[in-house]
Formats: sequence, structure tokens, C-alpha cells
Amino acid sequence: MTTITPTGLEQIAAMFASAKTQQRAAFLPYFPIGYPTYGQSLDMIAAMADAGANGFEIGVPFSDPLADGPTIQAATQVALENGITMRHCLAAVAELRARSIEQPMLLMSYLNPVLAYGPEALVYDAQAAGVQGLVVPDLPPEESAVLAEVCAQEGLANVCFLAPTSNDARIQLVAERATGFIYAVSVTGVTGARAELPAEVPDFIARVRTHTDKPLVLGFGISQAEQARQMDTLVDGYIVGSALVRAANESVDTVRELAAALRG
Repeated sequence: MTTITPTGLEQIAAMFASAKTQQRAAFLPYFPIGYPTYGQSLDMIAAMADAGANGFEIGVPFSDPLADGPTIQAATQVALENGITMRHCLAAVAELRARSIEQPMLLMSYLNPVLAYGPEALVYDAQAAGVQGLVVPDLPPEESAVLAEVCAQEGLANVCFLAPTSNDARIQLVAERATGFIYAVSVTGVTGARAELPAEVPDFIARVRTHTDKPLVLGFGISQAEQARQMDTLVDGYIVGSALVRAANESVDTVRELAAALRG
């Protein structure tokens, strides 16, 4: 009997559907490969998987991470100094799959490493490694045709971004071109833990909802369990990065405990 492996898009859709049956938003941690070391970054991701993360944004280190705040900038600089490249990140996903970690993984990379690797080659190799989608924050949807086409061909998600400053025309464009989910940025700034989310976020999400029924995932600023609880009735998923990277400075157990609190 032939077993048909679900596509990346199908696995991401199943992740959101499972969370929805539990009446909550999906928890998608971000963590960069190579921080504090290559092996430790895999242990951190495995700990978050054990703590109930629904999926992952796997960070590819880059020298000029424009969308990231100081915590992630510092961590990815350490990863670069550790010699981490795109190939190491693909190998990391393959190793995590070998360790029986089944949650969807999306590769988060800035455009330069994608171009250096080759967009088509990257998508093929990412799919082979066990990646379900790509997140490229500095690639506008108007310029993403090549990447979007090969992602569609291989069944991978091609995630696009929206910000509170996005007008209706921009929202409509992203709604038409994004696959897997739409990444909704909570602030007009960089990543980083914040004491509270901007008051205008619910109105922003409601405005996006009038244009699409695709899953919406909120990122930038979420760091506490109380903030995570707010996501259950607001969006389909939420991304936490800086708070988990900071926790990695202490121990794997600290990361596991924070992930469990955010997931719980």
C-alpha cells in the first residue's frame, strides 16, 4: 500500500485545524540555528516541541537582520561567528526530523541567503529536509514570483507580511498571494519582547479579516503567557522569539518552562 506524504501546506493547515478544535491559537516559537551553539539550538527546539509548540519558525542567521531587535540580532551574530550557514540550517531541520520532531517548520531567512543559495535549489532542498514553508521578511510580494512559483510546485507555504500601516490595497494583494498563513506584525518596528501589545492590534486584525479567511499569525512583541492568552480569540497563531532566545541564555529547562507557559 502506497503512503502519500502530506504537503507542507497540508501539514500547516492541519496544525491550525488542530489548534482550532481546542479553541486556541497555534503557538509557533522562533529560534535561530546556531545559538548558543549548533547542538544547543537543536536541544532548545526539541525542548519546545516537548512543551507543546504547534510549529516552528527556524531562524537562518544573517548579518543584517533588519526586522529583528537587539536580542535576536545578538543571537544571530553569535550563530554567524559559530559558522552557521543556510546548509547548516537545512541539516538542522533534517536532524530534528530524525529526532522524531513532527511539528511543521518554516524556514525564516532574509533574502540575501536565499539568493546566495538559489531560490529554486533552496525550496527543493528545504522540502527534502522536512521544511513546510518559507518566511522571507524583506521580500515584497510583488517581487516574489520565482519563489512563490517553486513553493507552489513543491507544496510549501510562501508566507507574506502585513503591518498596521498596510492599506486596504496592500492587504488585498497579500491576501491573494500569501500561502500557508499571513504574518501580521503587531507593531511598526522590530522584533522584541514588549510589556503590552498596541491597543490598535484588534482593529488591524479585524481589517485584515474583511479581506481574507486565510490563517493570521501575529508576531513582534509577544513574550508573556497573558499576552499569549489574548491570541486565542484574536488570531489563528502567534510567534514568540526574543523572550525564548533570552531564556536560552540560562538553560534548556528555562526555555522549556517558558514555552510551556506560553503554550498553556
